[in-house]
Amino acid sequence: MAYNSIKPKNYKGRQTFVSPTHTRSGSKRYHDLKTYWRNRFGCTVYKLPVDAGFTCPNRDGFLGTGGCIYCDGRGSRLRQEGPLPSVSEQIRRGREFYRNRKGAKKFIAYFQTFTNTYAPCGSLKRLYDEALAQEDVIGLSVGTRPDCVSDEVLGLLKDYARDRHVWLEFGLQSIHDKTLLRINREHTAAQFLDAVARAVDENLLICTHIILGLPGENHEDVMQTAATLASLPIQGIKIHLLLALEGTVLGEEYKKGQLTLWPREEYVQTVCDVLEILPPDMVIQRLTADGYQDIFLAPAWASNKMSVLNAIDRELERRNIRQGRLYRSDLNRPR
Repeated sequence: MAYNSIKPKNYKGRQTFVSPTHTRSGSKRYHDLKTYWRNRFGCTVYKLPVDAGFTCPNRDGFLGTGGCIYCDGRGSRLRQEGPLPSVSEQIRRGREFYRNRKGAKKFIAYFQTFTNTYAPCGSLKRLYDEALAQEDVIGLSVGTRPDCVSDEVLGLLKDYARDRHVWLEFGLQSIHDKTLLRINREHTAAQFLDAVARAVDENLLICTHIILGLPGENHEDVMQTAATLASLPIQGIKIHLLLALEGTVLGEEYKKGQLTLWPREEYVQTVCDVLEILPPDMVIQRLTADGYQDIFLAPAWASNKMSVLNAIDRELERRNIRQGRLYRSDLNRPR
């Protein structure tokens, strides 16, 4: 089955990033992040979440003040507890936890909360340098919006990527402008395509976040988003489930009966459909979502993250399919 994809102007096709250090192995039917890192670095690698105190242009008034309709705006748990510890202190705490509990040997500093390129380049460099100076930190993962990556910021990240493991994570959610408007993203699909085109580099890795079950979207809409990402020079993806949370516009819509959330079966089926058309070398960094339990409203089945992941594994096995089964690299698009 063919799904239409949206391409930027002058696009020359997706380029694979498989190399001898990226050999795929493991028991999963998809290319999971943990296995990817173990194959590449020969040890257990964990992300260390960092809240560096950033805000978002969709919250501070530059673009808007309400934020996306699914975001509660509280930020990390650290931010809720009081003044933020330094970047180095956050990494030290996380490093000790994952060393002791998970046997981790290497770490990625994950600048996660809100828009982590939304500051002058000099300020960003000081924060990123501080993170990379910490013991056993081998790289960065920087979460941001596609409208918040200037050429100067991209140049900084590409410089780091020459000798560090660096991921740039774009929150997209959907390739459809009607949906982006509905969920109050305050950016367009064209801005995302432009950001990806400018970010392409032989060393810098790009990950894109999408959400399944967004208001007004059906299966075909989701598959078009996935087909577009499958055709682009993107090395990773995070697939999230739409959650209704207390304190959000979406949560209020849910409580008023104005929003229907997907049942688990539909979500699991669609995730498997998406995996089939993604390139087999694309790293799957996430397959579901979980929210803070104190504000979690629905869907109830999503509160058990492991059961959702197990259901996806079972469905892949039932169908006897793997990631990339319907991907055609010679055409740079799913068939």
